[in-house]
Amino acid sequence: MPTELLLGLITLFTSTVAGVVGIGGGMMLVAILPTFLPLNALIPVHGMTQMSSNLSRAVFGYRSIKTEVIPKFLAGSILGIGFFASILYLISLKFVPLFIGIYILLSLWSQSFNKRVKRYESYFLAGFFQTGLSIVVGATGPLTMSLLLKDYEDKDIVVATGAALMSITHTLKVFVFIFFGFVFFDYIWILTAMIIGAVTGSYAGTKLRDKIDGKKFVLILKVLLSALAIKLIVSLLLELF
Repeated sequence: MPTELLLGLITLFTSTVAGVVGIGGGMMLVAILPTFLPLNALIPVHGMTQMSSNLSRAVFGYRSIKTEVIPKFLAGSILGIGFFASILYLISLKFVPLFIGIYILLSLWSQSFNKRVKRYESYFLAGFFQTGLSIVVGATGPLTMSLLLKDYEDKDIVVATGAALMSITHTLKVFVFIFFGFVFFDYIWILTAMIIGAVTGSYAGTKLRDKIDGKKFVLILKVLLSALAIKLIVSLLLELF
């Protein structure tokens, strides 16, 4: 099977998963891509594909987007990506996945932690760190999804608003890689297949989401977020030891 077709089918699956529960597709994809792409192309190609996946998911669910959170997130994102892009070569970000993983687990399961950090949590800070760190980590969507899950109970609001915010993250990231000289055209056929898969998956996932009960959705999302957080932590610890 041609690489382009295989990656298109893989992206169709991961985007469908994200369309159903709002998260997970990007992390699955970034874990699979090293098998097919050189490391220097991994994050840029992933970013372009995820921009298409999230933007299409937001369009399909536009009625459910809570637009009031977007300006704060956008402001934080612009500052965050400018800051992290400027210091990218000056600091070690090796332990970032560990901190993200611990934060997600505590945010999902510890009431005392949530009480303590609530005064500091905001969509501005979420945008700053999610978008800024995305140029290194690749898939930082769980940061915002854990915040949305605490603020809203409706599954369509959580998924659609999360998709809109992640669209901002990936769009800004793509512009940064263009600025640094990455030539997306070199991967035009792979990107074309993956974008088609991403948009198709978003549509399928949006339709399938209606079949899931709201309470089951919250439980599934919390379990999936926890699994992704544990993966981040374990992957780093295995690297270190």
